[in-house]
Parts: sequence; structure tokens; C-alpha cells
Amino acid sequence: MAQWACVSAANLSCQATIVNTQKQRNSPGCDAFSFKGSEFMAQSCRFSSPQAVYRRPRNGVCPLKVVCVDYPRPDLDSTANFLEAAYFSSTFRASPRPTKPLKVVIAGAGLAGLATAKYLADAGHQPILLEARDVLGGKDGGLGIIELSAFDQTLLSVGGRVCVGMGDVLSDRWQHGKIVMGTVGAYPNIQNLFGELGINDRLQWKEHSMIFAMPNKPGEFSRFDFPEVLPAPINGIWAILKNNEMLTWPEKIKFAIGLLPAILGGQAYVEAQDGLSVKDWMRKQGIPDRVTTEVFIAMSKALNFINPDELSMQCILIALNRFLQEKHGSKMAFLDGSPPERLCAPIVDHIQSLGGEVRTNSRIQKIDLNNDGTVKSFVLNNGSVIEADAYVFATPVDILKLLLPENWKEMPYFKKLEKLVGVPVINVHIWFDRKLKNTYDHLLFSRSPLLSVYADMSVTCKEYYNPNQSMLELVFAPAEEWISCSDSEIIDATLKELAKLFPDEIAADQSKAKILKYHVVKTPRSVYKTVPGCEPCRPLQRSPLEGFYLAGDYTKQKYLASMEGAVLSGKLCAQAIVQFVLAKATQRALRVVIVANSASSPESPLPLQSFLLLLLRLLLRPQSTSIASLPSLIWYFCSAHIIRPKGSTHESGGYKWKEMQQQKLIWGWVFIASGSLFFLGFLYAAVISKLLPPSDNPIVSAIQSDRYYCFLVPLTLPVLVVAVYFHWLSMKLFKHA
Repeated sequence: MAQWACVSAANLSCQATIVNTQKQRNSPGCDAFSFKGSEFMAQSCRFSSPQAVYRRPRNGVCPLKVVCVDYPRPDLDSTANFLEAAYFSSTFRASPRPTKPLKVVIAGAGLAGLATAKYLADAGHQPILLEARDVLGGKDGGLGIIELSAFDQTLLSVGGRVCVGMGDVLSDRWQHGKIVMGTVGAYPNIQNLFGELGINDRLQWKEHSMIFAMPNKPGEFSRFDFPEVLPAPINGIWAILKNNEMLTWPEKIKFAIGLLPAILGGQAYVEAQDGLSVKDWMRKQGIPDRVTTEVFIAMSKALNFINPDELSMQCILIALNRFLQEKHGSKMAFLDGSPPERLCAPIVDHIQSLGGEVRTNSRIQKIDLNNDGTVKSFVLNNGSVIEADAYVFATPVDILKLLLPENWKEMPYFKKLEKLVGVPVINVHIWFDRKLKNTYDHLLFSRSPLLSVYADMSVTCKEYYNPNQSMLELVFAPAEEWISCSDSEIIDATLKELAKLFPDEIAADQSKAKILKYHVVKTPRSVYKTVPGCEPCRPLQRSPLEGFYLAGDYTKQKYLASMEGAVLSGKLCAQAIVQFVLAKATQRALRVVIVANSASSPESPLPLQSFLLLLLRLLLRPQSTSIASLPSLIWYFCSAHIIRPKGSTHESGGYKWKEMQQQKLIWGWVFIASGSLFFLGFLYAAVISKLLPPSDNPIVSAIQSDRYYCFLVPLTLPVLVVAVYFHWLSMKLFKHA
């Protein structure tokens, strides 16, 4: 392990040097420890932040005052993804304050629901967040690692992973879980969320390495170390080339050749691989099966808790793409406490400070509908009814499908959800009577047939620090065949696998390390199963039903089933609601002008000056309206000034039907011809003229010689916009003809 950076307090013997020892004032006879690892972090022992010092009494262990200092936070704030996410967040704070804030009810207080409520509150609306249980955070908060799939616990995550550790058991009370989160450039929305809440200091960053157990060499590990001095993707290539224990050089070369189409084809190629499993894609590319066995079984189980023969290759390629693009794409950090307290509580405080509400023990019983099929209210288990202006379902997809009203189920938007099914997973926590030595201050990949990833929480996290005993947290996956087994059967199977990882310290019959206590958390339906062909089934956040929205990592967003995906889906859901409100406000303003004009002169269309004023408002203050209203405004003006026949009279509130239809058809063809002419003229000037032989015609010669070149580039965008808009306008005319 690299020795140039600070490590956590748990690694007393091999990873740090004790630099200060004194008696703890509040606990006589107990030591207070601080650690440092290099000169550039030498001042770290002087932290005065309350988050830097955590006191927690433990049964049988003297209370300690531990200052845990890990690796410094990587430089994330200047990356393109981080800046993009920061701008996205700023749009909510900068949006105009609504004259009448929307009351938005959100079902589900996982990260997706919390993010939706947080950003709606930032935009000036009033979210009401409902959680069925008495703890916030969804699966992330109360059920340990089980929610963290996709990029959260993976070998090549999208930039930071999240591992979760369930809390300790004190006085027979099961505490709620904890997150271990690596948030680098590819997890920009979570990283921004931490920054917006002012809790960046709650992340314990680890060294930039990925560590794998070696099944054929019990007790040994293989490492991929990413040099901090090298940029991406060179640092990743270097880490792979330096590791000769998992793949041979011929296998590395074949794998690199197989990846070339993905590198050259870009995002379009990646999306096209959704129909293939990892195993099928590897064989199609001529990559040896041993590469799948050595690398991608562990990667698939970390990404989605399933094996490579089930996982969609798109999921792997997205992870690899992020890994190659981001220098810190696989760096990890541990949250310093349980998610409900250390992550969810600050979000709740923020929501409530802006006028929002968070209610626990509020389980949705059914969705009550209006006659037109839209949502009327949410009915809770206790019989209470909650009505609002908009409704959001931020629960896992399986819960949504159970509560869908019958007349919604045949709608294409909801019907395609049938293929999205949660994957079962089991989280195991074991407390041993001794300190295990064969471990690291890091997340470890077991490469076991039954276990995915694991960590010694007494080493990796300061809240769970214990110098005398280890607490292992493990993900038992794939778990489909084990979900119905008893806890004791699962523990027995886990011990057999641990005996291979700790041959000198753990035996299946507990003749070596003894189990003091254990806890098994089963989740029959965790994150959605990313199988081939499921990508088209993922819905947009805005449903076809007015006022009803979805949030969750299963909805359309680029981070698939992950915590980052959950947060991003919440932001997209909030954005859809805010944009809908702004569009409604703009349409109301437009109707006011139209009605006022009609009242003064029913025969006259929208005056040119009113049209120009509204157009300027849209263009100069887009944040105060919705740019989606621009086509509606232009369409109204054109229909009033161009389509309406001169001298026509009102008949039953409208124009003469036949004359109107003929005028629409004529103008539709005019706009099609105009748009085509614009586009073909530009295409000829930019491309076709260069392929023709020289001409004596001065105009053609000037075009071929690019004498007008200084005008070509600036004219590109307006010409294309005009051509596209004319075609859109013609379609509108034909539609209404």
C-alpha cells in the first residue's frame, strides 16, 4: 500500500504512525489517537471540526477519541462533469420564484425522493416527502449495501463508488446503515450534493487502488494501483499493464482489440450493445472466456449483483467509458457515519428550512384518480388523504408496479415497466472476537462464487473503529437461490467462503475466529436487473398523465442503477416539474394578451407589437418562461397573420372550414419548399460544389473556391434552424388541415 498519504486510524500497525497520544478528558484511562502519513498532511491532526472527532462508546471497548485522516479529496471541482452538474443545480436556485408555489407530494424518501424534494424546494416550491418506514434513505439508509449496485460497488465504477456498512448493534437495537462513497468526476451530482449541503468533510477518501482476492491463492490479493501523477486514461492503462496476476499479456492484447469498436464507435455503439449479455459480447469479440472469469464476474456482481451471462454489456461499457474518461474514476471514499444521520438528515434540514415537509411512517395504500385518469390524491394506510398540485413516485419500480391503478397498466408508458424487475441481494454483517489481519483499509473484491464485495468496517470507517475486533460487511450475490434460505444457512455458506479469504484466521467450523453476533439483511427486490433489452423500457421522469412524475435510478438517466443515478433522476424529475410550471405561466401570459386583444377587436389577430414584446421576453429572459413556448407563440402569430384568409368572417366562432383547410395546405407546401431550398442550397455550397469540376460561371466558381467562406460558417446555424423550423411548421399545418 502506498505510504505517501494519510490513512484511517484503524490501521495502527502497518499503515500509520502514532504522532500524538494523550488521556481523553472525559474518559480517564482511555487513549486519544491521532495519525499522520506525510508532511503535506501534517497539519491534519489539528482538526477542530466536530465531524473530525467522533466519540462512540462500545460494549467491552474503552471509549476512544479518534481523529481519522484519510487520503486528500481529489481535485473534482474543475472537471467538466462536476461543472455541468453544478450548473444544473444552480438552475433551480436561479429560477424565478413562483407566485404560488406548487404543493408536490413525493412518495419514497430514498435518495431519488430526497433529491427531488431538495431541488424543488430550491426552486421555491413546497415538497411533501412521504416515507413508509421510520428511517430515511430508502435501501441506502436502512438496508446497507443492497441499494448500491451499478457503479456503487464496482471494480470500474463510474467515478466513485459507494459501499455501505450497517451500523453496530447496541443494546439489541439494529442501527441503520452507512455509506462508503467514492465520488469523483463521474459521480458529479452526488459530489455536488455533498458540497451544497456543506458536508464534504464527511467522506473518508481511500487510496486510488482496486484490490481483488485471489481464489487460486487463498489469503493473497491482486492490486491495480492508479498513479496520481498520470492523467486518464493513462493511469488506468498503467494500472492494468502493471498487474500480471489476473491477465496474461496475450489476454490483455485480445481484450484491448475487442474494445476498439467501443472506443471508436462512442456512445452510439455503447447503446447498441444493450441487446447482448457480457458473456455473449466477449465471445463475439473473440475475447477469451478466461477474461470474463477473471475480471468480469467480479465486475458484473459489483455492478448489478448478477453474473456476466445475465448482465447487459451496455452496463459494462458505460462503466469502462467513465473509467477511461475520469482520472479519479475508481477512487473510493467512506461516509463517516450512518446515511440517515450523516447524509439524509442534512437534506431533510435543508428541505424543511425552505418550507418543505418530511413525514415518516406514511405508507401509500393506493393512488386515487379523477374521472379523466389523472391523480386526484394519495391515500395512506392510516386512511388519511393527501391532495397536491403534482405527484411524484420515487419508490423502487416493483413497488410502483404494485400500486399502479388498473386503468394505467395498459398504457405504453407503464406497460413497458413489466420488464424492469428488482434483483435479489443479501447483505451480511459478522462481528468476530478478534482483529483479522488479512485485510485492507479499502473495499475488497472477493471473486468468490457467492460473495461480491466486502470490507472490514472496523478498519475502514472511523465510526466503527475497534482495535480489538473486526466487523466484516459482505454482499452475498447472486442471491436468487439463497433468498429463501434461513439466516444460519447463509452464515454457514459465508463462513466457508471467508475461510478461503482468511485461511489462517477463519475456519468454517469456527475453530479459529469465533462469531460474536451476525445480522443478515435480505432484499427480494433491490435495484432493477440490468438485463439485455431493458434500456428501452426505462421511462422518462415526466409521465403522459399531467401532474404525475417518476423518480428513481430505473428512470431515464445516464448512470443506470446507482446512487448517482438516483440523485440525477431526482434532479431531472424536479426539472420537469419546474419547466412545466414555467410553460404554464408563459401560456397564461400569452392568453392574457390574446384575450385582451380579442376583447378590443375580435376580428383582428395578435398585433405585431404584442408578438414582438412576447418574443423578446422569451429570448431575453428564458429563465422566467419556457423556451418550449416559443414555437407556440410563433405558430399563433403565423396562423393569425398568414393562414387566416383576408376578409373572412366568423362563423360559429371559427373561420370558414374549407377556406381554412386550403390555406393551411398551401402554406404547408410553401414552408416545406422553403425549408428544402434553404437546406439544399447550403448543402450544395458546403459539400456538393466541391465535388464538381471547375466552372466558368463566376457565381459557381466563387462558391467552389470558398470566396464567401467568412459567411458560410456563421450562416450554418441559422440556415439549419430555419430549415428545420419551416419543416416543423409545415407539419403543424398539415396536421390541422
